[in-house]
Amino acid sequence: MTIAASLPVARTQRNLAPLCVAAASFLLLLVSGDSLLHDPDTLWQIKVGQWILDHHAVPWTDLYSLTRQGEVWLSTSWLSQVLFATTYAGWGWAGPVVLTAAAIALAMALLLAFLQRHLDLPYALVFCLLMMTLAAPHLLARPHVLALPVMVAWSGALMTAADRGRAPSFLLLPLMALWANLHGGFVLGLALTGAIGLESLWRAAPARRLALAVQWATFGLGALAASCCTPYGLDTLLGAARILNLGKSFSVIAEWRPADFSSFSPFAGALLGLLGLALTRGLSLSPPRVLLILGATWMALAHVRSIETFGVLVPLVLAQPLSGWIKSVSEPPRGLRMAPGAPAALAAMAILLATASATATFAAHHTFEFSTAQTPVAAADVLAERKAARIFNSYGFGGYLIVRGIRPFVDGRSELFGEKFLMDYFAAEDGRDVPGLLRMLDEFGIDATLLTVDSPAAQILDHIKGWKRVYADKIAVIHMRDDQQITTPPK
Repeated sequence: MTIAASLPVARTQRNLAPLCVAAASFLLLLVSGDSLLHDPDTLWQIKVGQWILDHHAVPWTDLYSLTRQGEVWLSTSWLSQVLFATTYAGWGWAGPVVLTAAAIALAMALLLAFLQRHLDLPYALVFCLLMMTLAAPHLLARPHVLALPVMVAWSGALMTAADRGRAPSFLLLPLMALWANLHGGFVLGLALTGAIGLESLWRAAPARRLALAVQWATFGLGALAASCCTPYGLDTLLGAARILNLGKSFSVIAEWRPADFSSFSPFAGALLGLLGLALTRGLSLSPPRVLLILGATWMALAHVRSIETFGVLVPLVLAQPLSGWIKSVSEPPRGLRMAPGAPAALAAMAILLATASATATFAAHHTFEFSTAQTPVAAADVLAERKAARIFNSYGFGGYLIVRGIRPFVDGRSELFGEKFLMDYFAAEDGRDVPGLLRMLDEFGIDATLLTVDSPAAQILDHIKGWKRVYADKIAVIHMRDDQQITTPPK
């Protein structure tokens, strides 16, 4: 209600565009729902969520890995994990698919609603489509997607306050508490409070700046306190800090790598479009808005994971300045106009009921399946048959091993392992440090390795005395020490 109240439209009329876009996005994602189940990390997220439900507590130490068992690990996405585990337990893979699709659809609707404050519907839709295109590679059944609508709502509400030259309402603080329980990316929201606050001060009359600065600072302290309203309390900030302190290891983790411009991509097109807009239209922005765009661009260039953040923030920052040279119509398009009162409620209810009916019908006739194209199912069966307990695995296999009850050497919880361990591990697994590889195998008493077929470490072990390749398929390769009993792999 707070967000809706901050989105006034001409002549007290609201249009159905955000709801229509949400419904269309949701149904499109539902039909292609299996594409949301392509990340092995989804598996361990559900397992952690189930552990939380079973124990009525959140984990404080590592419960799953071979190399970090018992060390401090805080699940900064505990609420998302519980939601995924609950929906999976109730409806199988249809549950996480519907939950993820609903979160993305809600984010799209919120972004469109915020943009329509300044832009006519066609232009606002273009920006929404851009956001969806940029975020597409990272739209998966994982906690960051459940936090996406919260990020849009928080960023949009702060920009609304800045556009009006005032401080945000304290009624927004529960959004920060929700964000902090859903995903560790809430630190971005804290940073945006200060950055967008500068825009509000820039727009304000000099006589009001001191009082306004105090209001924004008070709100920022409130946001900081709200971010600690989690089962971990103040340690929530510690958990987020550990993620941010991974340093050089970001460069070797796929989703944290810098953007690649060796071929054309939607992100490259967005940057060129932004540059062309500035050059052809002579768009003039305030220094704080320039800094916001530059900051979002730098984040996206540094880490591909931040490209979706770029897709959300840049349109919100540009919407108000663009309204000066993109003339909006005085009324919403007739076909999408929502009249006040009962007709509006009936129209919205009809859309919701139609969407719910289509969802139930499709889910009843379609079985969602988790992708096993990159999951070492057969290889894990071999390891279980041979009772291998101490396994050196490729990074991407860690989540699946957790689900199979096998302790991985390393998995997707990068903050648990730390920068030095990850850098040493990737140097060994990539074949850049053969002595380091052999040292790790001996130091941790490894009796089997589970590596991707193209792993340099797998090729190296083919030529290392004391190790023997015992299984291989199109996904994974297993090596075991020569003194291990060799049996025929299952067909």
